Amino acid sequence: MPVARAGRPRLTTRRRPGATAREEILDAAGELFTTRGFASTSTRTIAEAVGVRQASLYHYFKTKDEILSALLDQTIAPTLSFISRMLSAQPALTPTEYLHALAMFDGAQLLHSRWNLGALYLLPELRSARLASFWADRERLRSHYQGASRAVIVATGIPDAATDLPFRLVESVVNMRSKPTSSDLSSLPELVADACIRVLGVSNSAIDELRARSRLAVDRFDPAQLAR
Repeated sequence: MPVARAGRPRLTTRRRPGATAREEILDAAGELFTTRGFASTSTRTIAEAVGVRQASLYHYFKTKDEILSALLDQTIAPTLSFISRMLSAQPALTPTEYLHALAMFDGAQLLHSRWNLGALYLLPELRSARLASFWADRERLRSHYQGASRAVIVATGIPDAATDLPFRLVESVVNMRSKPTSSDLSSLPELVADACIRVLGVSNSAIDELRARSRLAVDRFDPAQLAR
């Protein structure tokens, strides 16, 4: 007796990067949502972009909202995992080192992802209760930024209102990436991380040393461990 398989056969040969059909679906959705818009993209369009039948797509995602939620998770989960690694770093990071490394890593994730998924934050559909888990994770990340910022301003005397600025500065990478430019943006995460420190009153003389420590922390992180 033949073994039953989930979904239906692929319509064409592989078109998308990814080790699994689920990853291919997310790649196609990431492109379509960020270029055509969420409301204008149907699950049928996503399936066609991958080269699978629509019924096969539903084996991995029951709704378009589920696909959107999985894409949004890609903008938050790597950084939250990086935070866990930093908190156990030896020797321990100072508050300033911690914040600088966090901003550099987070900015790099937003800049170098295959599609500009951070642009999806502005979708009106994100206010849906079905995406509450994303907002909870984003708020958790924001709280990490604020906690690190408060630890920094203890020494600099900057007003507490400034503690939300580093988080907002890093998310500005999304808008900068979305605007056509001939400039090389590869150094942007490091520059934004520098700005996060300066806005909290840290002097420029500390920046070079911070950069070296942050590069080391970022280089040692392996995002592939998220899949384990």
